[in-house]
Amino acid sequence: MVRYVYDFTVGGRDMAGLLGGKGANLAEMTRMGLPVPPGFTVTTEACRAFLTTGTEPDGLAREISEHLTVLEQAAGRRLGQPDDPLLLSVRSGARFSMPGMMETILDIGLGDDSVLGLAKSSGNERFAWDSYRRLVQMFGSTVMGVDSAVFEQAMTQVKELRGAPDDLHLDAGDLAQLVETYKNLIKYETGEDFPQLPAEQLRRAVLAVFESWNGERARLYRRREHIPDDLGTAVNVQTMVFGNLGPDSGSGVAFTRDPATGARGVYGDYLSNAQGEDVVAGIRNTVPLDELGRLNPEAFAQLRDHMRTLESHYRDLCDIEFTVERGKLWMLQTRVGKRTAEAAFAIAAELVDEDLITPDEGLARVSGDGLARLMFPRFDTAAVGEALAHGIPASPGAAVGAAVFDSAEAVRRAAAGEKVVLVRQETTPDDLPGMVAAQAVLTSRGGKTSHAAVVARGMGKVCVCGAEEITVDPQGRRFIVGGTVVEEGTVISVDGSEGAVYAGAAPLVDSAVMRYFETDERGERSAGLVDAVARAMQQADGVRKLGVRANADTPEDAARARRFGAEGIGLCRTEHMFLGDRRQLVEAMILARTDTERERSLAALLPLQRQDFVGILEAMDGLPVTIRLLDPPLHEFLPDRTELAVRLAAAEAQGTPPSAHDAELLDAVNRMHEENPMLGLRGVRLGLVAPGLVAMQVRAIAEAVVDRKRAGGDPRAEIMVPLIDTVEELRLVREEVEQVLAEVSKSTGVPVDCPIGTMIELPRAALTAGRIAEEAQFFSFGTNDLTQTTWGFSRDDVEAAFFSAYLDKGIFKVSPFETIDRDGVGRLVEIAVAEGRAARPGLKIGVCGEHGGDPDSVHFFHAAGLDYVSCSPFRVPVARLEAGRAALPETKASDSR
Repeated sequence: MVRYVYDFTVGGRDMAGLLGGKGANLAEMTRMGLPVPPGFTVTTEACRAFLTTGTEPDGLAREISEHLTVLEQAAGRRLGQPDDPLLLSVRSGARFSMPGMMETILDIGLGDDSVLGLAKSSGNERFAWDSYRRLVQMFGSTVMGVDSAVFEQAMTQVKELRGAPDDLHLDAGDLAQLVETYKNLIKYETGEDFPQLPAEQLRRAVLAVFESWNGERARLYRRREHIPDDLGTAVNVQTMVFGNLGPDSGSGVAFTRDPATGARGVYGDYLSNAQGEDVVAGIRNTVPLDELGRLNPEAFAQLRDHMRTLESHYRDLCDIEFTVERGKLWMLQTRVGKRTAEAAFAIAAELVDEDLITPDEGLARVSGDGLARLMFPRFDTAAVGEALAHGIPASPGAAVGAAVFDSAEAVRRAAAGEKVVLVRQETTPDDLPGMVAAQAVLTSRGGKTSHAAVVARGMGKVCVCGAEEITVDPQGRRFIVGGTVVEEGTVISVDGSEGAVYAGAAPLVDSAVMRYFETDERGERSAGLVDAVARAMQQADGVRKLGVRANADTPEDAARARRFGAEGIGLCRTEHMFLGDRRQLVEAMILARTDTERERSLAALLPLQRQDFVGILEAMDGLPVTIRLLDPPLHEFLPDRTELAVRLAAAEAQGTPPSAHDAELLDAVNRMHEENPMLGLRGVRLGLVAPGLVAMQVRAIAEAVVDRKRAGGDPRAEIMVPLIDTVEELRLVREEVEQVLAEVSKSTGVPVDCPIGTMIELPRAALTAGRIAEEAQFFSFGTNDLTQTTWGFSRDDVEAAFFSAYLDKGIFKVSPFETIDRDGVGRLVEIAVAEGRAARPGLKIGVCGEHGGDPDSVHFFHAAGLDYVSCSPFRVPVARLEAGRAALPETKASDSR
């Protein structure tokens, strides 16, 4: 038979899955002998059964009744008896802390008769009516569905009538009048009376807490925190203790360490003559927890003693709720407290120093997401006003600059020393110079994996995408949001961590952690936070199995990645080397009508690309550099089709001779037009049908290797062929690559040995990885394209179109472009790893998609047996930290939720 109810004397903190976090911790404190009001927990299993069927599980009512009887016998009072009634609180308690997201009902058991008995037994009539008022208000809104604003308005009217600044200044008569008003409001709003039977109050309160699991705010919180929807919540039924009995009573919240900084001390809030909900609701100003030491030294000393006991027992920061009832301290709740990223690192380091936890456990207590937040500058939130607009937080950090609306203007102003924010409807590869010049990128379209987001993250630029409230007017050089017009040159502030945009220059707080990672003096550490981060990184590097490389396309990015701890480059994208001034040479190659013209264009590109590779190999001397051959379709290097047509039509309308070059370009664009270019002539396909393109790039790589070797360097270039579908494609390209390498080796007398591998970014490649491994010396998963082609998504289109709806409906827990889809894309990765290594034992395998820097995905890649992950330079420390956490034994894993 399924058991649905557990007394607090049964169980402990290891039963959080069944009892919820709050119930498990109440049982733990009870077992420790701390002063916990007696009670029992209705399990998450009961909640799941209720949510599945919509009805109360069989046997639940009987179990609750049996445990209530035990509670009544121990207390010597019955629930709701007319004289000196037993009263109960009913609180939610999910496995993972969801503070304030679900429901609480206090003072269950009061009614028109028992309130008089409570007044008599307590000797405090005002207290009794205040408790009854609270019950009717909570029950009416939580259980009966009355808008809480209705009750708040009634309270406000009474306070105004009495000239009372807060509810403490209302007397028993005022509160009794409020109770009658509240009951009448419930009758008017719902058509039913407030229930007087205590058993009915308890039953309906328990079911209301179950139902609150699927409330809007709870679902939203779970989505944000990546908490599964199918866990359900437990319900804790507990004997009421009263902080609202007078000045010698009160309620408070305490932390064993500062949750903002991690510093040791006494932190928290206390409110005299109040129940616990008053403290968190902010209806009255609290006082610092130290003030309890003056008001009640004995209770304060007991509280501090219990705080030390709990922190030592849980070996972590504890968040505690307590009540003082007529001088007696009661412990109502404890949990491992939520904290800022700064506090997480500081506390972990201190607990290791105090020998409460091991260095591995300290590493488990921090996270890559937290480290990322610490690396970027942030706004002083106390100094910023209301946001102009909100969008998707695509690349974290905070930046201030003048709004500009095209790449050229961004470059011009930045060259003059001005800080700018590039504002576009969406970005294209043409915007790259402006993105490089800008402090931040703001778009009205796109999502976390749009061009703007991907490139900005790669460069460590702040980025907010998909700010749909903003209307971008590039011709008018302005954007409009609501009734506000922001002209070009107007200073704005962009918060890439929160997805917010502010008018004016919001003050910034520098990141000491970023300064630590950017310095070449790796041995120097400053005290405090930076030291804590450095220690966590040292521990992670000591235990991790995954290597960490960087995606870098320039010598500057490569040098930065190396400073950040990258062990090589996992993806060097050659297409970025064809932009800017070199675009004309690429155009000439595309427009070439003869082999001679094409060879002339390729010959002009060769020394430029060689020099690029020389710089990158020098920055990564002694470390592997995986260079991907040209991947995108060639038309991306040509002007926009519509733009060309408009220019030619305008010239014709004005009676001026049309540009022959524009006409030639339009002809080429039309000739090369594809309905779905990302699935068209690109990658290896382009290399096989565009004569000389592969040979030119390979020759540039090989000659760069020769240059570095002659200079005394240790270049370790690797050549990667993109978008392979079949082993025959790779075999043909490999033959051409090996021929060019041999030619350069022979002509220079310097051996050039570059491993040749491929990207696995199409489902067919993953499913035939065993055959492809016969020709590939290494694999690298391109999870961006693998996700697109597995799901049938175009990431440039779908995020704005329907991803928000999919997240709302629970189809996605998180975007598959943000975190690896383990069931689909992940399964293909596992198949390719197994079959590839079966065909070629020891096959080196990495990943170079955006997922390489995502903490959750790093854990998957570790489990899948990859050799390394590669990510943007600014995500390298995050990947290093998470690779270390992934290598820890499962028992040491820490859930940051």
